[in-house]
Amino acid sequence: MTSRTSTSSSTSFGAVLHADPARQAFLLLRTVFTVAPIVFGLDKFANVLVDWPRYLATPINNLVPGTGQQAMYAVGVIEIVAGLAVAVRPRYGALLVTAWLAGIIVNLLLIPGYYDIALRDFGLLVAALALSRLAVAQDASGRDRQA
Repeated sequence: MTSRTSTSSSTSFGAVLHADPARQAFLLLRTVFTVAPIVFGLDKFANVLVDWPRYLATPINNLVPGTGQQAMYAVGVIEIVAGLAVAVRPRYGALLVTAWLAGIIVNLLLIPGYYDIALRDFGLLVAALALSRLAVAQDASGRDRQA
């Protein structure tokens, strides 16, 4: 038998968070999908983590104007915006991240030898969808405004 902790004003936020696994999952995913896109987006300008243009499929590179690095600058801006959107409006920001990850997956499937990364990004896509669904539940309960 499981008991629920009351969310009255006399209950500390920490106690409510500890008692609510859905809230914990929401906050974990919101944090990761805020920080990671911003960090990776910023790195598109510095190429510290990896040489990002090598992840741009030739057919996509041929479609976009400019060089592969210039395309990565645009990608970086989009990723930063997506991370900020998750921070501000996780319900919709997570859907933006989901769509973005779908595009990344399509791009990676066009590059032989990158299928493992595409599979990993599919897992991230599913997690972003889960964040969106958890955000709907948080909005419905009114708890999203407390975060």
